[in-house]
Amino acid sequence: VQLQASGGGLVQPGGSLRLSCVVSGFILDYYAIGWFRQAPGKEREGVSCFSNSDGSTYYADAVKGRFTISRDNAKNTVYLQMNSLKPEDTAVYYCATLQHRMCYPQADEYDYWGQGTQVPSPA
Repeated sequence: VQLQASGGGLVQPGGSLRLSCVVSGFILDYYAIGWFRQAPGKEREGVSCFSNSDGSTYYADAVKGRFTISRDNAKNTVYLQMNSLKPEDTAVYYCATLQHRMCYPQADEYDYWGQGTQVPSPA
C-alpha cells in the first residue's frame, strides 16, 4: 500500500490549493481514506475523511465550508480542495488509509500514510 501526496505550495491569503493523493496497492473505493495535517509544535489532526461504508464525509470544524474532499476512482486519486485559506491552515498535510470502510478523524486509527506535502502560511 502506497500513498503519494502532492499539491502544497505558496498561496495568497484567501486563495485556494488542491492537494492530491495518488494511492496504489488497494482499491480506492473499498477502504476509507483521510486527510490530516500537522502544524509545527502541534499534534497531527484530522481534516477530512471519506467513508466507503455509506459515502459519508467528515470535516473538522476549522475547515467546514472551505475544504472539500473528493476522489477519482479511475485515477486512484483523492483530492482535498482548500479554499479561503487562512494562516492557521499552515501545516504539513498527509493522506492516509485504514483497512476499514468507515473513516475516523483520529490519526492513530490509520495504518498507511503518505509522505506529506507542505502548505505554507499564505503570503
